[in-house]
Amino acid sequence: MARLRKRKRGRGRGVRWLSHYSSGQSILIVGDGDFSFSLALAAAFGTGRNIVATSLDSYEALSRKYSKAQSNVMELKKRRTTVLHGVDAETMKGHTNLKMRLFDRIVFNFPHAGFHGKECEMHVVRLHRELVKGFFGNARELLQPDGEIHISHKTGYPYDGWSIEQLASESSLAMIDIVSFQKQDYPGYRPKRGNGSKSNNTFPLGDCNTYKFVAKHNVAQEEHACYCDMCQDKYVSRYFDYASSLGTFGVGNGGHLAY
Repeated sequence: MARLRKRKRGRGRGVRWLSHYSSGQSILIVGDGDFSFSLALAAAFGTGRNIVATSLDSYEALSRKYSKAQSNVMELKKRRTTVLHGVDAETMKGHTNLKMRLFDRIVFNFPHAGFHGKECEMHVVRLHRELVKGFFGNARELLQPDGEIHISHKTGYPYDGWSIEQLASESSLAMIDIVSFQKQDYPGYRPKRGNGSKSNNTFPLGDCNTYKFVAKHNVAQEEHACYCDMCQDKYVSRYFDYASSLGTFGVGNGGHLAY
């Protein structure tokens, strides 16, 4: 798998990359707070034509919560990004502007169901898990056959109690990779708390990872695939012929809310 990805990255003229994402992918960003993560990608790509950036909040609510939301949205639209408001991660597969689309990458940074007690309390953990499970079930329906779903999430207690890999498995998804999330990889990204009088404040990320998932049937195919150079060259060629034919087409901070 890793070998194949490396070879894919080396192909495609004019394709720009930022961390795991490229201008050649159709990307859905869920829950982007003040839209600073989406803007980091669009700025790196030189365009946002391949990005759909979403928030759970309405545009009016965003403007009240975040000092740079309006300017970020304006800049995204200048770069031809599709910006959507009022998109719920748990029902988004039925959204008018999403239900007829499929994406190569679906990204949800630091999902959070809101502040309903201490993070270690079981009823709070349960709310977070319900949000993530709902997201997985919806994202699965919006994913290209070879696409990936990415969730960035804090590690350690109590966040490990969310059992993200188990929730993904229940939605017929399999984890293929875990990589450390580094905010500095996305210039200008500012995770926001997203709630109350401190909604515009950033929050310390601490140790966190990006978890990558694919549809389980893809894993089964991968286990039976041939990896000789001849077969892989044919596969990569077919992949890029397919990718070039794709059209291009965004809930608050990283989730519904931030930490």
